[in-house]
Amino acid sequence: MGPALRAGPFAVKGREPPDTTGDSISAEPRINDRIRVPEVRLVGPNGEQVGIVKIDVALQMAQENDLDLVEVAPMARPPVAKLMDYGKFKYETAQKARESRKNQVLTVIKEMKLRPKIDPHDYETKKGHVVRFLKAGDKVKITIMFRGREQSLPELGFRLLQRLGEDVSELGFVESSPKQDGRNMIMVLAPHKNAADLKKIAADQKAAEGGRAGQASTTEPDATEPDAIEPSATEAVATEPEQTTAEDTVEGTPSTETEI
Repeated sequence: MGPALRAGPFAVKGREPPDTTGDSISAEPRINDRIRVPEVRLVGPNGEQVGIVKIDVALQMAQENDLDLVEVAPMARPPVAKLMDYGKFKYETAQKARESRKNQVLTVIKEMKLRPKIDPHDYETKKGHVVRFLKAGDKVKITIMFRGREQSLPELGFRLLQRLGEDVSELGFVESSPKQDGRNMIMVLAPHKNAADLKKIAADQKAAEGGRAGQASTTEPDATEPDAIEPSATEAVATEPEQTTAEDTVEGTPSTETEI
């Protein structure tokens, strides 16, 4: 035999591994034969109250109606079971969960770091990134980093954050006012509209541009239709030399008479 186990503060006597074969760990409700109680409070398929019945009677009613017996409230005394089509119920539940996830918008926080004595060109570049993030529907965390003696001049960072908030006020607002955090000063900007609205607006603009392009393509053949009228214009031009020649002959006769 091996050495005896030493007793210690973590020793547990008489403990058995948990039973993983039971139904208690299942996230789904118990149905039909898995309901192991003597009686249940039965609810009909249309929500009507049947009352407390034996489990055998409830199972028989489920078979007669071609439905499932689903335990909807296992902690009640007695448990509440309902007659329903469990496959249809699972499908509708999954559809509702999918729709709820579709309507949720994932909020992403971007971060942009600045220095209190930033160059004007670098400031415009950083501001362009902030504008792009806000247009995409993301929040932006602006961090001003102080170094050395700059820590004694926090007003520089405060004025810079105020300036940035005013420059992007059309796209976002200051969700968290500037505050000192150690050597840094932090401000959070949030977009006026969420990402779903921004994406919808972009899609509408794209559809409108496509509609205008389609209208332009349909009106192009109309510009070529007047080609049939062009011969009349050429005829008018062709007739002009005839009129001028006649005038020349009329005007030419007096000139010959004067020469005589």
